[in-house]
Parts: sequence; C-alpha cells; structure tokens
Amino acid sequence: MKKKNIFIAGLALIGLSACSDFMEPEAPSSVTDDYVFSNLNEANSLLNGVYAAIANNNTYGNAYLTTYDLNSDVEFTTSSAESQVAAHNEYKLFDAEADASGLMSTWNAAYTLIERANNFVNAAERSGLKDNEDMLQMIGEAKCMRAMQYLDLVIMFGDIPFSLTRSYDAESLVMPQTDRDVILTTLINDLKAAAPKMKLSSNVTQGIERCTKEFAWALIARMALYRGGYSLRPNVNAPKEVGTMKRADDYIEYYKVARDYCDSVMTAGTHKLTKDWYQVFIDECNYKVNNSDDPIFEIPFTMNVNGNIGYAHGPKGDETAAGGTEAPNYWGTSNGGVRLNAFFRFSYDPEDARRDAIGYWRYDGFGQPVLLNDYNNYCNKWSKFWDEGHRQGVTSSGNTGINFPYMRYADVLLMFAEAENEINNGPTAAAKSALKSVRERAFRNATNKALMVDAYVESAGSKEEFFDLIFDERAWEFAGEGTRWKDLVRWNRYAEVVFKTFWTYYGKATDDYTYDLDDKFDTYPTDIFYKIVNPGDELYPTDYNYPNKTLPVLKFFKYESDDLVIDNMWENFGLNGKYMPPTTGEDAWTQASWFSWQDDTGARPQIRCSLRGYIYIDVEGNKIPATMPELSADMDFSILPPVRYILPIPQDAVTRSNGAYKNYYGY
Repeated sequence: MKKKNIFIAGLALIGLSACSDFMEPEAPSSVTDDYVFSNLNEANSLLNGVYAAIANNNTYGNAYLTTYDLNSDVEFTTSSAESQVAAHNEYKLFDAEADASGLMSTWNAAYTLIERANNFVNAAERSGLKDNEDMLQMIGEAKCMRAMQYLDLVIMFGDIPFSLTRSYDAESLVMPQTDRDVILTTLINDLKAAAPKMKLSSNVTQGIERCTKEFAWALIARMALYRGGYSLRPNVNAPKEVGTMKRADDYIEYYKVARDYCDSVMTAGTHKLTKDWYQVFIDECNYKVNNSDDPIFEIPFTMNVNGNIGYAHGPKGDETAAGGTEAPNYWGTSNGGVRLNAFFRFSYDPEDARRDAIGYWRYDGFGQPVLLNDYNNYCNKWSKFWDEGHRQGVTSSGNTGINFPYMRYADVLLMFAEAENEINNGPTAAAKSALKSVRERAFRNATNKALMVDAYVESAGSKEEFFDLIFDERAWEFAGEGTRWKDLVRWNRYAEVVFKTFWTYYGKATDDYTYDLDDKFDTYPTDIFYKIVNPGDELYPTDYNYPNKTLPVLKFFKYESDDLVIDNMWENFGLNGKYMPPTTGEDAWTQASWFSWQDDTGARPQIRCSLRGYIYIDVEGNKIPATMPELSADMDFSILPPVRYILPIPQDAVTRSNGAYKNYYGY
C-alpha cells in the first residue's frame, strides 16, 4: 500500500504551498506517475513547484541571509541582551535552543523543497520520457536544488535526516539521521552522474534562473570543499559537550574533486567577469539577468511575492508618520538588517571597487540621509534604492523579488585557486591566474592596478602565504552573501576570528590598547564631519560609486593640501585637529562620532553581549566563561574552544521522530 505524500523529518509537513514566480503545481501524489510525466509541459509544471519551494522566505528568500548569517569579522549584528532571550533564537550569538522560535519553520521549508525534489526525480526517472534530453535536464535541475538544500542544512545542522527517496515510495516516514560525510559524498556522486546530461546556460531558455550544467559542476566543487573541510563533530558519548572540530582523513581527495569541477566551469568559457564588480549587483536590483557574466545560478524571486534581497540589504529606509514614503523617496521602506563588522571596511585597499558597497547612512521617509553611527555598517551590495524605476513604490516594504546569485563565477575561480594551492602544497601558475582574475575586476579602474593584482598575487610564494590571500579575498568578494562564517568553519578558523572580533570591539570601546595588536585603534576616524549634498551639487562626492543618483547623500570632509591629505571618512585627525572644518557659520559641517561605544558602566552591552554564546563580559566586568583566555600577541589560537555554530534539530522534530533523532553539542 502506497503512503500519502507526507513525510516526517521529525515533523509531518503540512501546508506545502509556497509563492514564487513559478506556478504552483498540483500535488505530485494526487496523480499517477504516467499522468504526471506523459508530456514535458506537465513535468515542467511540477518542476516549477521545486523552484517555488526554493524561493521560500524561511530559507533562501530571507532567513539564510539574515537570521542564520552568523557573526564574524565580516557580517556582524549586535545584541544588548545580557542573558538568553525567551525566544531562544539568538543564532548569531551562538546562544540558541532546540525550541527556538522560527527554527521549525525553516526546517519545514527546507524539507518541503527536498520532498518536492524527491517527488520529481523519482517519478521522472520512472517515466517513459526519462531518456528525453529535456527531461534529463529537468531531472538535473531538481537534483541540483535538492543538493544545495541538503548542503546548507549540513553546514548549519551537521548530521541530519537524509533520503533521496520520496515518501510515496519510502518504507518509513522517518528519514534516517545520517552522517554528514555520507550525505555529501552521496550528493556529489549524484550530481556527477546528472551533470553530463544537463545543458549549458547558453542552451537553457531561462538561462541562469534555472540550474544548468555549469551550476551542477560548481555545486559539486562547493560540496567537495565542505566534504574536505572541517566541521564541528559531536561527542556521541557525551552529548552535553560542545564537540570537536575535525575533518575526514580523505579530505585531499575532495579538494581534487573541487579543483577538477571548477576547471570544468572555467574551461567551458560560458561565464566571464566582464561587467564591473558593482554593476553585477546593481543589475540584479534592476531585475536584469546577465546569463554569461558572474552569476552562474540566481535564485529567481518574484516582486511583491518573495525574496528580501535589497530589503534586508542596503540602507535602512524609514517611513513617514503617515506611513510609506514621500517624494523624492519613491522606494518605500527597507530593513537594512544585514550589517557588516565596523572594522571590516578598513581592510580594503582604498582603490578596491568593492569598498563602495559599504553603507554609512539610512534614509528617512522623505529621502533625507541620516548618519549611521552605531556598531556596524550597512551592506550596500544590493538595495531596493538601486532600482532606477522604483518599481515597488512608496508603500512597499519587503518581498523585493531581486534575484540572489547563489553561485558566482568569482566563487568558482577562488575555489579553484584554494584547491590548487592545497593539492600542490603551494600556489601553481593556474591558481595565481584564477586569483588575479578576481582581483583584476576589483581593481579594473584603479591607478594601482598593477601593484594590487600581479605584484600582490606574485608576492605569495608558499602555501601558507597564498592561503592568506584567499582568506582575505573571499571576505572582500562575498561580504553580505552569508558565506564568511561557513568558510571560517571549513578552514577551522572560526574560533580564532570570533575571539579576535570580540576583543577588538571590546578594546576599542574601552580604549584598552592591549587588544590593539595591529596598532590601528588610533587610525580609525572618531570625530566625523559631514554635509548633506544633492546630486549636481559642487560637493557631491566623486571618489566612490553610489548607485542611487537621485537622492541626497552624505559628503564626508576631506582636508587636502600639497603635503597633507586627511580623508575623514577613513582617517583620524590625530594631532592634526587644527584642520577640522567649522561647525558653525556659512560653511558649517555637522559633527558626529564613530566608535563611541562606552557608557557609565564601561563598554556598552552591544560590545559585551553580541557574541555571548562564546565569550561575554558582564556588567561587573567578569569574563564568561572564566576559563576563556584574553587576546595577546603571541597567543596560540589552537587552545581556544570551538564555536558552537551548529544549530539544534528543532525539538518538535526530535519528539516526533520517536527517538530516531538526537541533539548533541550541549543542546
């Protein structure tokens, strides 16, 4: 007797509908296999249901880029809560519980996608059309979406329920909890078999808004790097322990897989870094799809239906007292919740084009810029403010419909360079060339291009030196895309970076130079002077690229003479206070402060509490845990405890599995 199309990944999923620009299909279990796949149009309709599931705001449409984008040296969100909140959902602070609010919604949405993909693949491979080239392409698409969802679940949850069999055919409604290495190896082999039968993006009508051969290759490479990388492994005999960072003994074989499949994408020649770096994301904000440039697969969202790209990103946009926004602010409200570490922007070279995507002000409901001077910066890679046609209008908020580039060619180049370096115990000419391609775009219009591309890359002669370049490049290239903490995990560098981040914030807040290991505290701008300027004004800034050309912006003061330049946006006046501009009179500048992070008790709660699940200093100055060391110049970071980044399987899922699922890591 066949089971109904309901399965348990710890919890029976109900309400499988989702919204996207793809039509909702009839439930696959409500019709027979022969009927569903008697023609390609019907099959495509059901495949659209998988695409609809991938656009869910509980996963790729919002949550993966916001709620579960954990704190690091790149993305950083603050909290002022001195203790765990009642919702138990402080994932970014590494302080969550299995009953956390919202966790089950994400779990359900993820397994809805997987079940729809399993439905499609299993039925398609049994249909009379299974050898048709268009059907083989669709099977590959479903397998790609299934693999990417499983990959991201593995990264976030570790060992998870796993099956490639649809519940219609399964012997048990409870998916078995499976070792992550087994899962990733299975998925890699699955896509290795599917990819040769898929089409290149140039031969797919919808281009990069559908999964293609290049995406399958690139996804194999990404999965292989995670299969070969470190992750937090549980102590099954002591489930209350956090666990240990480990990687499999056969890791180098998976670096070889990553290298080879990146090479396949590169050799195909269908994607190039032709457009300027910022233009790639500005085009996405204007709903333009570039099928042969950097994006390899864009998750397709629908305006006013799903996807918070450009709402969660970019400047925060407030509403007026009456609601909505008013001219010249035609863009409606935005959240601006994806924030960047306050110190991250200073790591860029001044002529790196990617530095322009750091944001320093929000907009009020009337389109006036308001300085951001708290604990981080906006990520201006995407924003609804970049839409030249302001299509959503003044009453809009989220669900921008802006596509998200889940896989980019720049990522393929950097994965290739990283794998080549690891396999060969040092950088090869091919590895250097791949890294240079990424940096060439970033410095395409720079006066120091030769120094920052060729000379910069060639300076790395050893494996360690070249890895350091990759370590930095991935931060600069993918800021705001939710990849940094995941990279740090697979490199086993997350504890080090979180630890340094805490003490850097704390040291700057308390003026404790013990933690200023790079001698940078005094270089950061504290006294800030700015003016509001409109497009066309004489003072309108020309030294950075701001995509919105109609709203006013902030112009930061810059002192220039024959022998001295002080760019107030980036530099402290130091002993040159006499060059500060006037704050009264006809040429008055508005004065404010950055890095003013103290109150009467010392460092503000946002400084002390934002990494609370790993390290925390209470209001009395007690370090918690007391055994956590303090940062020092000669510190051995390998002594640090691991970060508990792994999320718990939702409690409802554990309960309904009747003992099949279990949480570790101290949950």
